[in-house]
Parts: sequence; C-alpha cells; structure tokens
Amino acid sequence: MIQDISQLQPDTVWSETAWAHTREEDLVDYDASPRLCIAALLPFRNGEPDWGSFERMLAWMTNCADFFGIKINFVLNADTGYVFNLSNVLYEEVITRFRSLYPLESFISGVTAVEASPTEFDASCYDHHLEIAQAHGPCEVMIMTSQALNALDPERRRNAYFKIAEKIEVPALVHALEPAFVPWATTFEPWLLHQLAGHEKFVGGKISTLDEPHFLYWASMCRDLGLDFIPHSGDDFGIASAIRMGLPSLIGAGVSACPLICAAKKYWQRQGFDSRVYKLFESFQSLEDSVFRLDEKGSAAGYKHSTAEILKMLGVTESAEIHPDCTDQRLGDEEARMREALIRPLRMAERMNIPFYSFPV
Repeated sequence: MIQDISQLQPDTVWSETAWAHTREEDLVDYDASPRLCIAALLPFRNGEPDWGSFERMLAWMTNCADFFGIKINFVLNADTGYVFNLSNVLYEEVITRFRSLYPLESFISGVTAVEASPTEFDASCYDHHLEIAQAHGPCEVMIMTSQALNALDPERRRNAYFKIAEKIEVPALVHALEPAFVPWATTFEPWLLHQLAGHEKFVGGKISTLDEPHFLYWASMCRDLGLDFIPHSGDDFGIASAIRMGLPSLIGAGVSACPLICAAKKYWQRQGFDSRVYKLFESFQSLEDSVFRLDEKGSAAGYKHSTAEILKMLGVTESAEIHPDCTDQRLGDEEARMREALIRPLRMAERMNIPFYSFPV
C-alpha cells in the first residue's frame, strides 16, 4: 500500500494508496470554520439575464452567511453560472455587476477554454477568461477542465496545467470531476494531484464525484503529507462530509440550500454544537438528492433548472428560466417535484428557527 510519494507513478490508481482507505471519522474536525464557496446561479427572464434577481439572490445568501457567522465566497461564471454558454461580453458583465455591488469582496471566477478544439490542447484558449477575471480583482480563478485538456495523459495534463498557470496572477484552484457532470470528464490520479498541489499558484482544488469518494482521498493525502493545498468538496451529494471534516465546499447546492448549509456549519462546530445538526444534514441532503438527480443519460446537469425552480418558489428570483442556449432542461413538472422535495427542509428550518428559508406569505 503506497504512502510514500516517491513511490507514486503517473499511472498509480487511488486504490493502491493508503489515502484511499482512510475513514472519514479519522479526519473529523469540530473546530475548523472553513469558507463556503457558493457557485451562484445566473437567473434569466424572457431569455435575458435578470439582474434584479441576481442582486436579490446574492443579498439573500449574504444575509444567510452573516446571520450564522459563516464566511462565504461567491463563485461566478462556473457551471451554475452557465460558463459554457457565456459570450466573453456576458462573462465580463457578470463580474462587473458583482463588483458594483461588492466593491471590495473577493470572488472566484470559473475559467475555461474559449473556442477550443476538442482534440488539440492550446493553453492560450484559457487566456480570455483569465484576462477578464484578473482585471477585476481581488479574486481567485478556478481552472475548469476542457475536452482536449482532460484527454491528455497524466504527465502531459500536468504540463498543460502548468502552462495555463503561466498567465495566472491570482490564487488558483484546479477542478476535477466525473462524467455525471461532463460526459468526457475524468478525475485526477494521485500522482497528478500531488504534482498540481506542489505548484505555487494552485492553492487548492475542487473535486466533484458521485460514485467514488475522491474528496476523502484528497483530504487524506493533503493532511497526511501536510500539503499547502486545500481540497474543496464539489460533491453536492455529500455536503455533510466536508462540514464534518472541516474543509470548504464549492457547490451549486449552496444556492438552493444556503440557509440550511450555513446553519449546519455553525451547529457542527464544538462551540455551539446542536445535535439536531444530524437531522439537518439529512434534510438538505434529501433535497439535493432530488436537485442533482441523474437523468436517463446518467447526467446531473439539469440541477440548474431545479435550482431555478426552488429560488422562484422561495421568492428570491422572478423566473425559473435557464440560459436560452443551455440544453439542461428538466422534463415534466419540475416545480411540483421541487415543491415536494422542499417539504422536509422547510420543516427543519421552521423547527430550528433557521431564517430566510420559507415560502413567501
């Protein structure tokens, strides 16, 4: 069982390492207060961005965090913000609108390859988003994968990330995910994760998986080796794991369940612990299991539509429309399905006196 980094090879798989056999209980932390990074939804109405709803949504989530004393960072232009459907003009407008509302707040901006070939990797395709985001700092950037980047073998993939980093001037996160979110995506091998974690510009990374606990693997490796690299959970099906381990999350689920997640982070900490947090975990996880459910193709990408329906029902936004060019539309009566999914979370919010989470009167 590999535990010495000198034994890692580019083709080493996680099951061959000790970090894939760690219990979550061994990493529990009751004292940490990590940030919650919320991948903000970009609301639409009549086929255009609804900036009034965008402003109200950000204010709503800020109020939730302030009430519970939780540090949040907004993530703009990620998948929840339709980064793959945005023109460069709209990409920048999202950031400038945010900056006009929050002049001093740092944000995280997703960056991906613009007009890239699906087969030939070119690091310069990331420059467009990097230039825009970095011009509006303070900020961090999250390097979102692209098809040609993801297709590279581990060594060339590392070199590609390092090439992208040459144009990065702010703290950066790397991002790995599995096919349930993007059909051609793959996770990082342990060798590749260790290589990226050692780069001075990569301060952390996000990992999104459904079938294998890669976030636990990342957490175990980073803590065991004392790496200066912070894993962020992108697993919207396992939010409680990040809270229990005292690690940050970077999730679209932070929008649809913001008050509940903020409350859970507060009530998990040693000071102020409330044992009802276990039921709170269950309630928002049951909600997100519906929001991020897989369709007949094994994809959870329709979560953006589900999230939009919830925000409309809560009175945060005016419409449940998604980006007109986005194909991730849920079929059937999604409003009715989300209304049913909200029954338990709303009940827990009422019983635990969690504000900002109820239907308008």
